[in-house]
Amino acid sequence: MWETVARAAAVDALGTTEVDDALGPVAEVGRGPGGEVLRCTERLDVVYCQSWQYDEPAARLAGRIGAAPRRAGYSGIGGTVPQMLVSEAARDIMTGDLDLALVVGGEALATRRRLAKRGDKPPWSFPPEGRRPFPFDIPFDPGQVSHGIFEAWLTFALFDNANRAHLGTDLAEHRRSLGELLAPMTAVAAADPEAWFPFERGVEEIVGPTPTNRMVGYPYSKLMTAIMDVDMAAAVLVASEELADSLGVPPERRVYLRGWGSARDPDALAERADLWRSGAMAAASTAALAGAGAGADDVAHLDLYSCFPSSLTFALDALGIDPGAARSAAPSIPPSRPVTATGGLAYHGGPGSNYMTHSLAKMTRRLRADPGAIGLVSGVGMHMNKHVFAAYSAEPGDLEPPDDAAVTIAAAMETRPLVHGYEGVATIATYSVVHGRGGEPEWAPLVCDLPSTGGIGPARCYARMEDADDLRAAETTEIIGKPVHLAPEGERTIARLSLG
Repeated sequence: MWETVARAAAVDALGTTEVDDALGPVAEVGRGPGGEVLRCTERLDVVYCQSWQYDEPAARLAGRIGAAPRRAGYSGIGGTVPQMLVSEAARDIMTGDLDLALVVGGEALATRRRLAKRGDKPPWSFPPEGRRPFPFDIPFDPGQVSHGIFEAWLTFALFDNANRAHLGTDLAEHRRSLGELLAPMTAVAAADPEAWFPFERGVEEIVGPTPTNRMVGYPYSKLMTAIMDVDMAAAVLVASEELADSLGVPPERRVYLRGWGSARDPDALAERADLWRSGAMAAASTAALAGAGAGADDVAHLDLYSCFPSSLTFALDALGIDPGAARSAAPSIPPSRPVTATGGLAYHGGPGSNYMTHSLAKMTRRLRADPGAIGLVSGVGMHMNKHVFAAYSAEPGDLEPPDDAAVTIAAAMETRPLVHGYEGVATIATYSVVHGRGGEPEWAPLVCDLPSTGGIGPARCYARMEDADDLRAAETTEIIGKPVHLAPEGERTIARLSLG
């Protein structure tokens, strides 16, 4: 898959042969479609692959495409990785260190699942000698782990409910608004033969819950969540203007990086004083647009990272874009400015850490067809911790790399200290409700504000709510800002509502 999309990217850049010609049988090493371009590769980055670990991923791919890169790397994980690699390559090109970089990634998790159901293992090539640890690079707070708060669909749901409470939106109205935001994305996927789920869905179907679309973590149904079990791959070439000229890349095939920015929010979820926003998103998007000399209103095409709805709504908030402008009551009615060029991670498919490579490929096509327009892509890594934005256009312009230190300062958010084992009355800051495979609510993770003491601002703690009546109340009544009774039980703190 990596070789196939690398060759397809090279052929696509030249525009002399249909890309489909590069998607046939594997060519002779170093020859075949796109060989002339790929042999010029000086930097080759392979995005981390969850489907299979090779002994030397980048080196194996380099051998297959006939390249001898001076730098060959295998990335860490996270939804920001592809754009971060493109940004690094751009810096290297601007300093004259290289002329051509290739970023490639893919997943075959759907195939792995099919094999596992048959009791088979993949017969794939070049495994490493020993088992390699998963490169998780942001530590979980011990309290988050002991309370079972480590699934991404759960942490993003916690942020989502905090955002809803901040806006003062009714619970049922909020869930419907999420369906209205997502439904137009399904129409984009339905029109794309490369999407994994090319089906147009209505608001009610997405919102559910139904027997085929159960609630996962309130307010999210299954159809609101990213799907990684796909077989998808994509590649992007990053070149200097001089090399593009020498290779004969037609001007109309070129799309230019015009600005980017990246930043991080605090590692621990409950540590953020404002659970309803992302300071890093605001800073990174501002840097990307400033580099392009543009504002959010100047952006014609968006592909905002959509692993879960809160990554979309937080990005729209950071950009100052009214989410209503991206909604439609019926997916057949196009929104004024779609939030996705692909259909998003739930409908296009979310191939592990490689989604943004697909995002960049789709945005390239959009901008070629709309010369002079600006496109903006975003990526979100880990549990809403890492963020990147980048602006592109088919029209060239000056490119000034962002001041990373200044972006970091701009991204800073107020934090709260975390406490474990608290007993007494606290206030709910945010929550979700976890549902089992049968659809019934099972327990609720909480982030709670503790009373201020000694002139010190409120600390935070994690808790679990398990009472059936409390769980039902949490999905029908606004409980954020309400009192809750906390009592330690072993490593966990158990919560009971007091709605009187």
